[in-house]
Amino acid sequence: MPRPVWSGAISFGLVTIPIKVTAATENHSIRFHQYHLEDMARVRTRKICEIEDREVYQDEIGKGYEIAKDQVIAITDDDLYDMPLPTAKAIEIVAFVPYESIDPIQIGEGYYLEVDGQVATKPYVLLRQALERNAKAAIAKFAWHGRERLGLLRVIEGVIALHAMKWPDEIRSPQELTPKQVDITDKEIDEAILLIDSMTRDEPIADAVWATDRYTDALSDLIEAKAHGKKPPKATPDEPGAGKVVDLMSALEQSVQKAKESRGGGDADVHELQPKKRTAKKTPAKKTTAKKAPAKKPRSA
Repeated sequence: MPRPVWSGAISFGLVTIPIKVTAATENHSIRFHQYHLEDMARVRTRKICEIEDREVYQDEIGKGYEIAKDQVIAITDDDLYDMPLPTAKAIEIVAFVPYESIDPIQIGEGYYLEVDGQVATKPYVLLRQALERNAKAAIAKFAWHGRERLGLLRVIEGVIALHAMKWPDEIRSPQELTPKQVDITDKEIDEAILLIDSMTRDEPIADAVWATDRYTDALSDLIEAKAHGKKPPKATPDEPGAGKVVDLMSALEQSVQKAKESRGGGDADVHELQPKKRTAKKTPAKKTTAKKAPAKKPRSA
């Protein structure tokens, strides 16, 4: 288990819950170092003092804020810890809001909150069960890395998790990126919906076959091949016409067919998902158990 990145408490009204914060995610990306190509010696970044013109070490480096070219205010860790701010030492729950009111683009990295001591167990479990039975999200404030941040508390498999969030004014407006209006036919929309249906999966993402990092796997194969003096694998050529959409409707139909084939289905399955057409007249003498598709809007010229 990774080491805690922060220790403090959850402030829930007048209830205080001592906790330890642990990162909920880990990075599996392959990292590279920089090397001098001539002799393959490691290239390192050194921190140099501009006045003394020498390398300085981490214990000689502190934080500072430049208020003028020749004036810097030193800020110590003790200064930050002793600020008169409740969230400097606690994750303070400030409100509960409906989950659907939270824009996913605001949600950032996640952390697990662990009880810190036996005395914290009961209030921790109490808050966890209250969150599980409530259909709302807990919004909190906390101060890390020199700034106050917004957070979301939720329960994951019996553990309270904290998600860092962006402040509302940190979210850029997408209005200027909205594409221009174009004409889309009902048939194209129906085919796009059919493609979505054919690509829909019921299994969790963690169990899905496609939930793998192909880039990291390919990079591992490349490194292993070169380490053993073998030729690295080459990329397969693209299919004819790949990436070029000439006919949108044709591309949709071919995509639906490929999606169905990848799931082991044939043409029959594809036709079953296609919207049923309405007949010109209803026949009152016969009844059918099949559900009728909703009437389509008249196609514009």
